[in-house]
Amino acid sequence: MSYLDYKVTQTPTGLRKILYISWPLVFLLTAVASTGFLMLYSVAGGRLETWAEPQMIRFAIGMVIMFALAFVPIWFWRTISIPAYLICVLLLVAVDVVGQIGMGAQRWLQIGPVRLQPSELTKISLVLLLAAYYDWLPLEKVSRPLWVLIPVVLILLPVGLVLGQPDLGTALMLIMGGGLVMMAAGVSLWYFGAVSGMVGGAIYAVMISRGTDWQLLREYQFRRIDTFLDPGADPLGAGYNIIQSQIALGSGGWSGRGFMQGTQSRLNFLPEKHTDFIFTVLAEEFGFIGAMSLLLLYCLILGFCIHSALTNRDRFASLLTMGIACTFFIYFAINMATVMGMLPAKGSPLPLVSYGGTQLMILLLGFGIVQSAHVHRPR
Repeated sequence: MSYLDYKVTQTPTGLRKILYISWPLVFLLTAVASTGFLMLYSVAGGRLETWAEPQMIRFAIGMVIMFALAFVPIWFWRTISIPAYLICVLLLVAVDVVGQIGMGAQRWLQIGPVRLQPSELTKISLVLLLAAYYDWLPLEKVSRPLWVLIPVVLILLPVGLVLGQPDLGTALMLIMGGGLVMMAAGVSLWYFGAVSGMVGGAIYAVMISRGTDWQLLREYQFRRIDTFLDPGADPLGAGYNIIQSQIALGSGGWSGRGFMQGTQSRLNFLPEKHTDFIFTVLAEEFGFIGAMSLLLLYCLILGFCIHSALTNRDRFASLLTMGIACTFFIYFAINMATVMGMLPAKGSPLPLVSYGGTQLMILLLGFGIVQSAHVHRPR
């Protein structure tokens, strides 16, 4: 290798890595999280200690973790991809055996003082493994049936365990996240067309199974579908949440009612206003302009990640960054679509804005890995 080749391919060392951190991404993440602090302060009636202050502390800890992970060489993530995936699968099995039950589902593990939701961690570990798999696999084999079947099995294993909790929403997010990594790796689109046809057939089978001995979904999941199709059919029951959400979205108008002036949230018409429906609080208080501003911040975060992935000459790092970006997109797209009535309700929080510890920490862990890929790219 010539000296010039070395200069092109070397990665930064020591404190020089700080210079290569994506500081615009850090700023954007902080801007979105600060929006969340503001809204949590509002829905608590002007009290920091209820939700905003604990969320600030979690975010600060998460940012420290993100910066620490940015200094970790990218080869480390490739090395631990298989152990990380296996540990997550074991944790999902443990949830089915000894997991804690909350809101009708068994999704959490209590590990000392930490309450962990392994399905959230699985989203990152699955991306790690698929990125490592396609980095190892020669390009000419990417679309051959046998080599397509292996990642499908790797995706369906945790999906089956998550469905047993039951958590249909997270299972679908795992499928979509894994599928997007496969697409980014260059798997033929014919496979995705075939899967789309199978999904259509599965939806038909699910709908006709209702009320039979072989019913494929639980009754509460069918009620979510009913509510999605016609929320007005049960305005005081299953359709109440989405109707109040749509009222809040519409009442904000262009510029909103003003900070802490939203009637739907202040009068407690909105359910889960600090978690799943916090976007509607933002839209009511700051209107269309506020809602679109948050969406713009999300899109800029997504754009920085995609640009980093497309310009990274390390295939593993590129696929890893793209996979985490896709996972982030799925998070906010599903939440926004749900509160607007475009998707059935599934209890998905708004990333970096909704109150909660597990998802916030996992997201910042994921962005720490994105920073690691960005810092250690070949130069």
